[in-house]
Amino acid sequence: MAKTWYSSHSVGVCPHTTPAPQSSWLPEPSGKREESDERRWRSSPILKSLAEVGFDGTEAHYKNGNALFSVSFDEGEEGEGARAAMEKIRALLGETPYPVSIASEVGYDYQSVLEKEMVVVMALSLAVIVLVLLFTSRSYFEIVIYLIVFAVSALLNMGTNFWLGEISAITNTVAVILQLALAIDYAIIFSHRYQDEVERAENDRAALVPALAHSIVEISSSSLTTVSGLVALTLMQFRLGYDLGVVLAKGVVCSMLTVFLLMPGLILLFPRALKRTRHRSFVPNVARFGRLLQKKVPVFLILFALILPFAAVFSQRTEYAFSNGAVTEIIPNAERRESERVDAAFPAGTAVALLVPFGDYEKEKAILAEVAKIEGITGAAGLANIPVGEGRTLTDRYTAGEFAALIGIGEEDAERLYRFYALEYANSEAFKSPSTYPAPLVDVLLTLFRLVDRKPESLNDEQTAQLALFRAPIERAAKQLKGKNWDRLVLTTSLPVEGDASAKLVDEVRAVAERQYGEGTVLAVGDITSARDLKDSYRSDSVLIGVLSVVFVFVILLFTFRSPVAAAALVFVIEGSILINFSIPYLSGDRAAFVTNMIVSAIQMGATIDYAIVTLSRYRIRRETDPPREAAIKAQNDAFPTVVTSGVIMTAAGLLVAYRVSDVYVGHIGLAVGRGALISMIVVLTVLPQLLPLLDRAITATTVRFPKKKEKIPAESGENE
Repeated sequence: MAKTWYSSHSVGVCPHTTPAPQSSWLPEPSGKREESDERRWRSSPILKSLAEVGFDGTEAHYKNGNALFSVSFDEGEEGEGARAAMEKIRALLGETPYPVSIASEVGYDYQSVLEKEMVVVMALSLAVIVLVLLFTSRSYFEIVIYLIVFAVSALLNMGTNFWLGEISAITNTVAVILQLALAIDYAIIFSHRYQDEVERAENDRAALVPALAHSIVEISSSSLTTVSGLVALTLMQFRLGYDLGVVLAKGVVCSMLTVFLLMPGLILLFPRALKRTRHRSFVPNVARFGRLLQKKVPVFLILFALILPFAAVFSQRTEYAFSNGAVTEIIPNAERRESERVDAAFPAGTAVALLVPFGDYEKEKAILAEVAKIEGITGAAGLANIPVGEGRTLTDRYTAGEFAALIGIGEEDAERLYRFYALEYANSEAFKSPSTYPAPLVDVLLTLFRLVDRKPESLNDEQTAQLALFRAPIERAAKQLKGKNWDRLVLTTSLPVEGDASAKLVDEVRAVAERQYGEGTVLAVGDITSARDLKDSYRSDSVLIGVLSVVFVFVILLFTFRSPVAAAALVFVIEGSILINFSIPYLSGDRAAFVTNMIVSAIQMGATIDYAIVTLSRYRIRRETDPPREAAIKAQNDAFPTVVTSGVIMTAAGLLVAYRVSDVYVGHIGLAVGRGALISMIVVLTVLPQLLPLLDRAITATTVRFPKKKEKIPAESGENE
């Protein structure tokens, strides 16, 4: 059997405000617990950096030859002391004669792991990009120009992130690869336009003017639709959406500006290299396939129309996870594997912290006693039920005389201490009659500790030693469970983070507390409540982002093509692709992180609408001289290199992120982006060419045409004489 070190949030602390305890299950080869191991742990100098090591020999900590040690730290996961202690713990476990495996958030450099994985993803993505561009480019030197333009735009975007102050680790990791996937087609569009014009122009400079004139409208409309989809992300309540939306929108703008401002200069700088490395096109002519699409029966359009209702239903039924542990893993994650192993031996519970108004320990004791009886609660801890002796708790009330007898000091000293307590807690009754006023033991002890710190010489050696025995655990308990305005009750449950049963249990616990304090006076926090809050915000966020993405893109397309029918047709095609994309997890039974739907739907709407824009632009140009079906055939053939190049790159980049990055959030975002790009590319190249001829009359009838200015014909010189 393997030994496992496990990160738990359910051992006597609140996960939101105190460091998460860590745990380890250690199987014994003989099936007997060896006391030497436990003594070795407890006597280790490592414990000086720890708050607590829990092991009681019960089934909660020892079962089936496995031992579970619960370790909590005095500081957060990022603290240097906690990291140093974890390194020593790893070294100590490494010296044991048993196989050891460790999983803990303490000491796990999440950002470093992501960066290393993304270096591999970036290298593989660049290799794929070069191969794709070798196939679709018209000049080998084009690829060099593409890479220079992209590198400059990526550096501009990363450098300007400084203005944002800070961004999430996920955004910082995936922004470059997503920027590449979103904006590579701008350079391709402009380059292909230039290659078309250079064959007709007198020189290279003359070819750039019409190339820019034609491509600037196409690229601007494409970038605006992409930016509008990303801007919708910034309205998410979840911070990751805002980060990704701002950084990627800024990246798209940087990419567009470098294409308009830098790329023409590079072309003029290396005209000979571009001409010398020209090669025949490796992109197949798809006119034959286009003619097949234009048969009397629009098979792909009918198939798309039949699939769409099912996709709409399935995408709504897709389940999303609102906690890390519930997300379906795409590739193995070592840390998560360790957690799953320890869960199998010692099923982990979930912690809920109940915040109640400060100071009423009798009510706290009543709440703890009642919630402990609720089915699903495995533990209830608070100051009011921490034992300090047989039949006593830390919050029991003592008069000065009783306190003096309890800890072995003179009654006069005890009364003096009670007066200090009365001043600190503004309690006039305790100040006037400390001999008869019963004060909570924990509050008096904390006052004593503070007085001793001011005058350590006030105690003799024996009293100092006696005080040291119970001071540390009491101060630790007070630090975790006692605040200025709130006291905290920590409950552990056997239920998972997500689910109706978990939410119902939290509501039941809150109701118990509100019976003591009144409605709306207590707070319940924890992973269960966080997951439920995220689920509630997801419902409103997903609708808002979906609607805004469609509206923003439609408005931009309306101004670009000046036809509501044309704009609606493009939105229909891409929105249908999005529905198909997000129905696949339902069919496969996977649970993606909830952010995947909102983030990727906005990215897919904004990014892959470019494919449809390129196709429609070519169709309108061809429609000036050809009938609808012939125009659709030629438009598809014209747009094919640009759409395939951009689509394949975006698909490859997304899938590489999905299957090379171990983080479940990043992985699912990459998978959905890659899958969505592939679906959109297929739909644009098959469904849209069949749809445009059917809507040709409607598009023509609803297109707003601006009157052209009549050119003045100069009078001949003879007429004026």
